[in-house]
Amino acid sequence: MAKLFKILACCAVLLFVTGCAAPKAGNTDYTAFKQSRPASILVLPPLNESPDVNATYAMLAQMTLPLAEAGYYVLPVALVDETFKQNGLNSASDIHGVDREKLREIFGADAVLYVTVTKYGSSYVVVDSVTEVAAKATLVDLRSGETLWAGAGRASSSEQSSGSSGGGWVGILVSAAIKQMTNHLSDASYGYAGITSVRMLSAGAPGRILYGPHSPRYGTD
Repeated sequence: MAKLFKILACCAVLLFVTGCAAPKAGNTDYTAFKQSRPASILVLPPLNESPDVNATYAMLAQMTLPLAEAGYYVLPVALVDETFKQNGLNSASDIHGVDREKLREIFGADAVLYVTVTKYGSSYVVVDSVTEVAAKATLVDLRSGETLWAGAGRASSSEQSSGSSGGGWVGILVSAAIKQMTNHLSDASYGYAGITSVRMLSAGAPGRILYGPHSPRYGTD
């Protein structure tokens, strides 16, 4: 039943991903990125700054898709995670502390993606229950140690339009309480983690990661 709730939550929130605005352009410098030309990316388990222990693996499980669609080979995250565990590294903080050259030696990837989850979960805000996920990422060249790109993404249930609730203030409060309980039982944050991953790691918009060599759009951005 919990798995069914999770699937339904993912489907519901993904319906409005495509309608969201692209990130602001900013002043992203792609010089190092274009010189590096990474083809393969090692994704490390994200650091978790939220109070929810599910955040790290909820994000990790959903970051491969946007990177693969952008044209990169992504080392299988489950295999990478197991490799770290077999070598006594069980926390994301320990893994993020591994020397760059060691990562290159073991996995052979061109670049490594460091991600930090800054928000993950549902909170009760007087008249509503808001589910929010936010994360930031940095792509580093494993050969030179140079930072190639940095970006961020977020998704929230508050983006969805909310209709009026019958029953006045009492009805609104009861509705919010029920929504909060449902969000926790179904892990609604998991679906928003997927949206956050797509917004943060998809190519094709100003400020985003560049297309990789396995994309037909490689070199056009």
